[in-house]
Amino acid sequence: MKKTLISASVASVLTLASFGALAEGPNFYGRLDLSVTNSDTGATTQEGKDGTVLETNFSHVGVKGSESIANGFDVIYQMEFQVENTSSNKDVFKARNTFLGLKSAAGTVLVGRNDTVFKQAEGGVDLFGNSNADIDRLVAGQTRAADGIWYYSPKIADLVTLNATYLMTDNNQADVEDADSQYALSATIGDKKLKAQSYYVAGAYNKGISNIDAYRGVAQVKLGDFKVGGFYQNSESLSNNMEGDTYFVNVAYNLNGVNLKAEYGADTSGLSKYFKNAGGVQGDTTTDVNITVITVGADYKVAKSTMVYGHYAMYEGDYKLAGMKFDLEDDNVFTVGVRYNF
Repeated sequence: MKKTLISASVASVLTLASFGALAEGPNFYGRLDLSVTNSDTGATTQEGKDGTVLETNFSHVGVKGSESIANGFDVIYQMEFQVENTSSNKDVFKARNTFLGLKSAAGTVLVGRNDTVFKQAEGGVDLFGNSNADIDRLVAGQTRAADGIWYYSPKIADLVTLNATYLMTDNNQADVEDADSQYALSATIGDKKLKAQSYYVAGAYNKGISNIDAYRGVAQVKLGDFKVGGFYQNSESLSNNMEGDTYFVNVAYNLNGVNLKAEYGADTSGLSKYFKNAGGVQGDTTTDVNITVITVGADYKVAKSTMVYGHYAMYEGDYKLAGMKFDLEDDNVFTVGVRYNF
């Protein structure tokens, strides 16, 4: 009897040890990000409300992991959901990046919902990301798409990674030419976290996804306590004649643990959230769009898991509609918040 129990115990331990060697996860993780914001117009806040509001900045929970299914082949998975924890008029949960994939020496393939490789090409250049001063307030194509296939190559020549997103016909868009052709391509060099290498460079192309054709270039470098970044994109609408450029330049400086940040952005495409929310009319007769934003802020990690932050952003712009000039609603945005990761 004792021998049987001992044998069973040993077998159980060996089985668990074997599984542990083959599997990583599942790992539960999440983020709570809450801020208090005062905005003149609400053109850039998460819910489009002016005055003083409480914002949840993409708080989320998720589970992810991997498991070896054969020598050199790993199944990888992720399920992530946005949690709306301040508003009473929205669904509590919203889909975020959720996929199933296979990783091998030939690269990684994912199927499901994910940020397009066009969006991912931004790397870490978005200094105020996941807030009301995110670059997506001025730039189009920051898309999280479903019903798609993603491919990420291994690092070629220990230097460059090639990536692709292809959307299935489920995503066909009505009244858009070449609606069947929706894909994105990118090439990246360096490390977006600026740790393994002190630089990051990317180029990307977007065909048809979110009703635009676009290309972008991104560069960021770390010089001592400074991080300097630049972003450029040309966007062309597939729904009307609007087309133009968007760019950002920014700098961050680490002052004894306090991350000081400043950014300048401009847009002439008129395909952005701010343009539409600030009263702009997107159409064939819209021309001469001119939008600028200046953002300054700082963040500080009080612990490995917890960061406090604050920023001020000033948006302004104008455009012409059928030859007549119109001013957009200016927006001055003050925000202070706390972000907790677990």
